[in-house]
Amino acid sequence: MRSKFFGEELEGGRFLPLVEEFYSLQGEGFQMGRAAYFIRVGGCDLACSWCDSPMSWNPGDYPPVAVADIVSRAAQTPAKAVVVTGGEPGLYPLDYICAKLKEKGVQTFVETSGAYSLTGQWDWICLSPKKQQPPVDDIYMKADELKVVVASPVDLEWAAENALRVKAGCHLFLQPEWSCVNEITPLIIEFILQNPQWRISIQAHKYMRIP
Repeated sequence: MRSKFFGEELEGGRFLPLVEEFYSLQGEGFQMGRAAYFIRVGGCDLACSWCDSPMSWNPGDYPPVAVADIVSRAAQTPAKAVVVTGGEPGLYPLDYICAKLKEKGVQTFVETSGAYSLTGQWDWICLSPKKQQPPVDDIYMKADELKVVVASPVDLEWAAENALRVKAGCHLFLQPEWSCVNEITPLIIEFILQNPQWRISIQAHKYMRIP
């Protein structure tokens, strides 16, 4: 896979455009509260209006960084777990970083919109689909977690459509969009009461000021 943005500069995934890396607790979804090393890659063309990290959209702002160095830093943390997020990780070749993390006994987690085919070897795939560019077909049966951000009532319909396509046992989460959390949360609660296969995801890191 060749990066849409960087081409051969990535040397088959040995380099990635790095926005930031940090050790913290996961703030939402199934893994909420779990310690992990976060690796945020730059580049995303979905441009969600409610995106938490719009600074990551332009990959040109983040020259490629050696993956070997990133892996070395990640492996030094006690959790031995890495979350690759973005931006959109699916834009990049990720087999190399996953292989190097596995060599050091580090678990691999990813959050993706699914808009592009995903490479890499993952212990956990969180699929967070976006209506403006729906997921590619092959990601649905790979997802361990489906997390849909809800900003309006129609997003509940979108969530239900996506839930029909994931594998049995995939964990289903509805997450209120932060800017309208007070207005949308009651709708999510009522939906889950009527559809108990779903669970609610809150952005605990924002409530608790976890970096």
